[in-house]
Amino acid sequence: MSKAKTQLEVIGILHETSEVKAKSSWVRLAVLGILAGAYIAFAAEASTMAAYNLLADPATYGLGRALTGAVFTAGLMFCVIAGSELFTGNTMMAGSLAVRKISFGAMLRNWGIVYGANFVGSMLLVCLISSSGLWHSSGDLLGAVAIKIAAGKTALGFESAFVLGIGCNWLVCLAVWMAWAAEGVGEKLAAIFFPIWLFVTSGFEHSIANMYYIGAGLIAKEVPALVTKAEEIGVSANALAGLNWQGFFVNNLIPVTLGNIVGGAFFVALAYVFANSKWAKKAA
Repeated sequence: MSKAKTQLEVIGILHETSEVKAKSSWVRLAVLGILAGAYIAFAAEASTMAAYNLLADPATYGLGRALTGAVFTAGLMFCVIAGSELFTGNTMMAGSLAVRKISFGAMLRNWGIVYGANFVGSMLLVCLISSSGLWHSSGDLLGAVAIKIAAGKTALGFESAFVLGIGCNWLVCLAVWMAWAAEGVGEKLAAIFFPIWLFVTSGFEHSIANMYYIGAGLIAKEVPALVTKAEEIGVSANALAGLNWQGFFVNNLIPVTLGNIVGGAFFVALAYVFANSKWAKKAA
């Protein structure tokens, strides 16, 4: 097994990567952002398919979360190994901003283009899956669980969604950080697997994944048979009423996105950059 890179070497990769991201054309960012949104949506869709029977039953919900997390890891693996632009990972550009490797405007430009492109890629998968007929699996149970997941997310309060967003991207960016430290593809996959498995199993909130989850729930809610089945598995009328576009953006996407920024920027990138700064070393 090859030796992992040091913190300083990984910080060098962060700065090099951030500079490329800051200088990339909007076309490149948009295309790679759409791909990343689709990769995460594929992982969200497949993880729901793998565990929807378990997620529908409170007695097996925790086991369902664990299985969902194991499958969902493929999404970030695609993003890191194949290469793409994922907003949550790009929050670590703040570490390069802190030492003036990139400008604030360039970072915001990247975030804005990539975030929008991730949304497009996620919704592309929502449209494909909604047209596939898969939601009628097991007598409409899969579609009902899609509604249940989405309704649960839009029912979160601002503080809860924000904190769950922090926990999520702390682990997601830690996965990317460790993948940078790893040498071979196999080691990178192993580095990604465990943090992502942990974040999904824990029930933390990922803004880009939620673009698929809530988008899918909103579309599935338009099918009366799926709504009826959702009510049968315990989705309340209030939860269904809160599953709308306003709930999507205001109740979930905004606070989760802010939490994701804090988790990735402060608890990973800035923490390691500061810990390895000249000032921190002198203070030590």
